[in-house]
Amino acid sequence: MASLLPRRALLKTAGSATVAIAAVALTLTGCSTGPATSTPASQQAESAAFPVTIKNVFGETTIKEQPKRVVTVSWVNDDIAIALGVVPVGVPKNEWGNNDKGSTPWKDAALEKLGAGFGTDKAPVQFSEADGINFTEIAKLSPDVILAAYSGLEEADYKKLSEIAPVVAQPELAYGTPWQESTTLIGKALGKEAEAKKLIEDTESTIKDKVSKYPQIKDKTFIYGNLEPAKGDGVNVYTAIDNRPRFLSEIGMKLAPVVTENTKTNKDFFIPWSAEKANELTSDVFVTWVPEAATADAIKADPLLSQIPAIKSGALVADANQTLTLSISASSPLSLPWALDTFLPQLGAAADKVAAK
Repeated sequence: MASLLPRRALLKTAGSATVAIAAVALTLTGCSTGPATSTPASQQAESAAFPVTIKNVFGETTIKEQPKRVVTVSWVNDDIAIALGVVPVGVPKNEWGNNDKGSTPWKDAALEKLGAGFGTDKAPVQFSEADGINFTEIAKLSPDVILAAYSGLEEADYKKLSEIAPVVAQPELAYGTPWQESTTLIGKALGKEAEAKKLIEDTESTIKDKVSKYPQIKDKTFIYGNLEPAKGDGVNVYTAIDNRPRFLSEIGMKLAPVVTENTKTNKDFFIPWSAEKANELTSDVFVTWVPEAATADAIKADPLLSQIPAIKSGALVADANQTLTLSISASSPLSLPWALDTFLPQLGAAADKVAAK
């Protein structure tokens, strides 16, 4: 899995069998948006109106009654369920950007609040997705619902999972579901629509408050890409449908015109870009992930990549922390408040370089 990261893994917010993304390991200090006060799924009240029907890219799924045994696949879905106060019976291990529990700091903190931290009797069972969807382990857990609102399920996967339990699949693009939409869909599936609405509002309020402390980033143009020094095809630029640029746009930055002008379809989440034309990637700030700190120096020294205007001006944000990159790439109501205490200062410092020009 790790060998896939430098390019392809970072290119897609990983999915079924292959890819991973990049993440960030930050401290939990200041994370004010936590899960709703909660009980495990098995103890939820049966007051919500069921059955509910939820549309997805493959059709629609009907959930006849409020689920008691919840299983999640991919990223994000488990964060949202936990943030809504529901402890799944099974979740995938974090195979990249993970800690020694195969988890993340934000997920651990939320589970501990629910008395279900990993290593306790109430913790979710963890299963591996390193080789793709783990149908066998999921079936063993006898779920009432399988949450995959943020995922890259293929139709064959969806059909096979649907033989086990109703599946809440992605509504449209693979790995393209905004965290707000994932939260709304999962809230509906779990009979927690009101809680989901409040969770979105509270998370957006927390983000707005944190962002307000960095007014210099407002309206700065950005490119979020993947850079590999000394490679002729060493640049890939994420488009507006990817969660990374989407998030920067939501906090008041502007996707660089060069990206929008060169986005050919509304389904491409990245644009391959020749390193020979790196000097045309004009923006105030360039954001990327690097496998190690030395790579940032290599980018700045590369005869082609160093010609990217934001890199020339010193406005490069290049972090080697996998957990941090994960928290932005596979963003959730738990990961974003945790990430911003580290990510926003980095963006602010880059924006200051622009102001100083």
